[in-house]
Amino acid sequence: MKKLLVIRFSALGDIAMTVPVVHDLAMQYPELDITMLSREMARPLFERMPGNVHFIAADLKGRHKGLLGLCRLWRDAHLSDFDYIADFHDVLRTWWLRSEGCLRRKKVAKIDKGRKGKKALTRQKNKVFMQQATSFERYAKVLEQLGFPIKQQFVKLDYSAFCVSQKADNETWVGIAPFAKHPAKVYPMEKMELVIKALSERENTRVFLFGGGAEESRQIESLCGKYNNVQPAKSQQGLRGELALMGQLDMMLSMDSANMHLASLVGTRVVSIWGGTHPFAGFLGWNQKAEDCIQLDLPCRPCSVYGNKPCSRGDYACMNGITPEVIVEKIAGYSTATL
Repeated sequence: MKKLLVIRFSALGDIAMTVPVVHDLAMQYPELDITMLSREMARPLFERMPGNVHFIAADLKGRHKGLLGLCRLWRDAHLSDFDYIADFHDVLRTWWLRSEGCLRRKKVAKIDKGRKGKKALTRQKNKVFMQQATSFERYAKVLEQLGFPIKQQFVKLDYSAFCVSQKADNETWVGIAPFAKHPAKVYPMEKMELVIKALSERENTRVFLFGGGAEESRQIESLCGKYNNVQPAKSQQGLRGELALMGQLDMMLSMDSANMHLASLVGTRVVSIWGGTHPFAGFLGWNQKAEDCIQLDLPCRPCSVYGNKPCSRGDYACMNGITPEVIVEKIAGYSTATL
């Protein structure tokens, strides 16, 4: 069997976006041995794949840190055994790995991140407001360069084996992931609490709050203590358990964040809130619809690709201007009075 290595490190959301592409590659080329090289946290995303997909974890903060660490990674993972290297990341460390591949006459291809188009989309003046190629399309293009064109046919992954509770027939389960890394991607918590309150008061509705880390967990516990039918989504089975829960949800409310992509992988509809970022940058979740994106039409939007730039206005109007009523109406499917 020919062996192909796919490399993608970075954040969990970016890695999650490789899943549909790698899955389609595995299904359409069963004679190809595929290995995903990524961070250990992403391993569960590739465990429900076809049998010709494998996973290698890089310890980028420990054994595989720095140039000497990359040399160890090359040896530890036996990367010289691969015939093809698909670089889905294109950063300095992946440049070194694919350069080693070139020296050993491996066939190598890297992602085109479309920086020029994204810069035109996010600049303050004379924006070129156009849909950029999605990450899924960019990843697929890398495989095409290696001689493995794919048709995008992925539907969802099945984590039902990790379910710890079952939804009753008359229940509606709504997941809410209110957190994100950057302020320009976070809906104000005082307004999100109104959304949580309104949904928790709906008949036969349970609300699950997703988040990790000490501060996020503290906020989730506080909200769960205030409202009935609201509970944390944290699972003793970690990411696998959370994916299993997401697969049972009727709806997920998320920022432009990793949880949008995780819910997409298990086939759950996501209503997403966009502030400083925009779906036109190419990061909307797999099979999610533009009409489920809640956003304001402001001349300053989008101001960045990843939401990591401070608000030029200073008031984050892109988030503060979205009312809780609009969000609840989108999720519940009916108009609401002032909350």
